[in-house]
Amino acid sequence: MSPVSPWRSPGQRAARALLVGACTLVFAFLVLPTLAVIPLSLNPSAFLVFPEDGLSLRWYRELMHSPAWTRAFRNSISVAVATTLLATPLGTLAAIGLARMKSRAKPFIAGLFAAPMVVPVVVVAIAFYFLFAPLGLVNGFAGLVLAHTVLATPFVVIVVHAALQGFDFEMVRAAASLGAPPTTVLIRILVPLIGPGIAAGAVFAFMTSFDETVVALFIAGPDQRTIPLQMFEGVREQISPTITAAATLLVIASSLLLGTAELLRRRSERMNRPPVS
Repeated sequence: MSPVSPWRSPGQRAARALLVGACTLVFAFLVLPTLAVIPLSLNPSAFLVFPEDGLSLRWYRELMHSPAWTRAFRNSISVAVATTLLATPLGTLAAIGLARMKSRAKPFIAGLFAAPMVVPVVVVAIAFYFLFAPLGLVNGFAGLVLAHTVLATPFVVIVVHAALQGFDFEMVRAAASLGAPPTTVLIRILVPLIGPGIAAGAVFAFMTSFDETVVALFIAGPDQRTIPLQMFEGVREQISPTITAAATLLVIASSLLLGTAELLRRRSERMNRPPVS
């Protein structure tokens, strides 16, 4: 016997249509302003005009041949990769410790991990500046990477901790009881089983660093100008359609990375789901 659909009566079908319509409106409200930069990036004019007189890849060519923009892309990728390489193992180890913790202080410690996400980013940027300035880490690559690592690690902790919710730690205990050292248990058993969750956390860490602006304004020097800083500088000094081309590429990259993170999250859930007896 096939299951009875919960939307068979006219009232239920109307409620479903209303729900779908409301979700569509909310989705359009959130997404359409972001997608508006795509047609603007194809504008052949030297000014931001909509609707356009035609379509052109002029500003994409300008973006690719501009030394300032190519240097900013290089800096953003370098800082984001370094941040990901630091934040991913730190966040993974913290998430494992948090998942194994039985103390009553666990909610408080989890709140401390999430503090960089809750505190206004301007306050965090000022704190980084006054902390790093005496240490000589301002206007340098290392200071920017460390600051971005602090901002990105909470995302790794949250994603990996969620992946560990369905994990059976009895496998870890069994491996330890058979004589496997902790490092072997971590590398050969725990990490492969929660690998998709770790990869999803790494994606979020990369995105956090790649899109960050405010902390970079305080910490980065002229040689560490990133894509968000370059866009901010372009908006402040001279509004050029090149910014819309860069914004379009960022929207596409962010969408691909978010889709990858979601696929990895679902795979992690399937791997940790207990088998049906």
